[in-house]
Amino acid sequence: MAGTALKLIVGLGNPGPDYARTRHNAGWWFVDALARHHGGTWKADARQHTELARVRLGAHELWLLKPTAFMNCSGAPVAAVANFYRIPVSEILVVHDELDLPPGTVRLKQGGGHGGHNGLRDLLATLEPDFWRLRLGIGHPGHRDQVVNFVLQRASAKEEALIEAAIDAGLAAVPEFLEAGAQRAMNRLHERKEDKEP
Repeated sequence: MAGTALKLIVGLGNPGPDYARTRHNAGWWFVDALARHHGGTWKADARQHTELARVRLGAHELWLLKPTAFMNCSGAPVAAVANFYRIPVSEILVVHDELDLPPGTVRLKQGGGHGGHNGLRDLLATLEPDFWRLRLGIGHPGHRDQVVNFVLQRASAKEEALIEAAIDAGLAAVPEFLEAGAQRAMNRLHERKEDKEP
């Protein structure tokens, strides 16, 4: 089965140590782990508000990107990198936290709206919507007035372990995405047992 083309994986998050382990930075956790596992070294470009790393997965070379502008300003750095390297939007995977999924859940899809996520909202102001999304569940506080504080706080130890397990599942699905295609990767992720302590 043919793989799905992918050239750029973007992790969404906020810069600085105060945000490093907050729920909203789950996308950064993912690309940091991918860089660690595959020997990527981050290089900062303050002018473009990015950190970039290059990794090889088998026969595939990928760019990893952390926009270092704040979450609400993610679009311009991503668009700048995609334009510079001539990467089609359909070959971009954006990894982000997802309020509408419980911790431990990970979902892959292509296209769609922003669902209230400010990072996606800004991306959609600068890019066509048919990029891939890897959605890492962080749960919901129960009321929309609590969302801002919730996403900018660290999860409980139990929930953080579940998020990390979902990240591990996502990491394992990337090679399958590249080699066997997006549908196989979706099946792998969507059929896994989730919402349980690892």
